[in-house]
Amino acid sequence: MTDIDIPMEDAGRARAPSHVDLNLLRTFLAVYRAGSFTSAAPLLGLSQPTVTAQIRTLEQQTGRELFTRLPRGVEPTQPAHELATQVSDPLDALASFEGRSGLLSGHTAPVHLAGPSELLCVRVLPALAPLVAEGVRLRVATGLTEPLIEELRAGRHDLVIATRRPRGRTPASVPLADEEYVLVAAPDWARRVQTHPAAAADPCTALRDVPLITYAEDLPIVRRYWRQVFGKQLSAAAAVTVPNLYAVLSAVNAGAGYSVLPRSLCEEYLASGRLTLLHDPAEPPLNTLFLVQRPGADANPHVVRVRDRLQHAGRTW
Repeated sequence: MTDIDIPMEDAGRARAPSHVDLNLLRTFLAVYRAGSFTSAAPLLGLSQPTVTAQIRTLEQQTGRELFTRLPRGVEPTQPAHELATQVSDPLDALASFEGRSGLLSGHTAPVHLAGPSELLCVRVLPALAPLVAEGVRLRVATGLTEPLIEELRAGRHDLVIATRRPRGRTPASVPLADEEYVLVAAPDWARRVQTHPAAAADPCTALRDVPLITYAEDLPIVRRYWRQVFGKQLSAAAAVTVPNLYAVLSAVNAGAGYSVLPRSLCEEYLASGRLTLLHDPAEPPLNTLFLVQRPGADANPHVVRVRDRLQHAGRTW
């Protein structure tokens, strides 16, 4: 088999030929998943100029620009996302049938894993370190759950750690772990809050004059804490917003104010006394993490090893 049919649901969207060389599609999918011509080349056993030439040929045959060339790597275009959605499952199934893993011939393909950057750093990569030492290769991406799930559907990731159960038409997902959220501040602020006359009866009032540091302007994590723990709506406005929980942690640790953070992220700070719990509810708010797998990804045995390792590690998180 040397070519494959490309569905033409909307002929006005692209000048796709009735058949495309299968090797071109394999090269396309390798570049799509690897993020660059240079990274895809050794996975395919090809030179980088050959990969570039094959992608150029496929673009000419389909009448689409598939990748935007960047100073480092490439960015898939919308037609590339559409094409990956069409061909990833058939190519992975064919690779499995041929006794191959992913797009590689002769050695096992890297595992494409994605999730929140903070969780990957604190929990996931340390858990997978033994597998890396045993030869498992990882290609890790970070981002928000919804975009990552869409990229997984298009074949760009094998596994995604999601902060909520995917909605709508979804691949298979299983609960991975429960993440606890804690209300914290640096010790100086904690002493001021704890000695406030209203601290015992109404912790919310004691926090009224303390700057709030948060992940986003709509205060998603803090609002949820207020609703579940205090049973009321949060009325405070953020003093600082920064879309990175490590940056929130850094600001709180430096004494900028208070925040609600995953316990895993600030556990060492709490243990060393650099941060202090401002409230210790009997039932702290929990957020369930989910492990989502792309259909056909287990054709690569290393995907199975990573998935099983994460599920085992998740029981202790």
